[in-house]
Amino acid sequence: MSVWIRRCLHTVNIAVVLTALTLLIWALTGVPARSAAASPEAAGGWAALLGAAIAVAGSAIGAGVAVAYTGAAALAAMSERPELFGRAIVIVGLAEGIAIYGLVIGIILIGRA
Repeated sequence: MSVWIRRCLHTVNIAVVLTALTLLIWALTGVPARSAAASPEAAGGWAALLGAAIAVAGSAIGAGVAVAYTGAAALAAMSERPELFGRAIVIVGLAEGIAIYGLVIGIILIGRA
């Protein structure tokens, strides 16, 4: 990879991190906090929505990592022994279940908002 591409990637990474930090600071101290002071019900709703977003995002990232590793291992095992297809699909399906659990928690939290 050339030096120019690395510099561009570093610049993009820094911009993404700074944007995420800015949004986090705004979310914790910005407009929603002021509107929460006006009505106590809004504070619980805002926190539930933030919790739902974190639950869904975290579980999706975790499931993606799990499926990447288990899927690669399953393909390697099936290339040597094709009769392992059923077992491999079950293992990959269990890894995908992580995302479903996060989605269920997110739906429950949004229902309470």
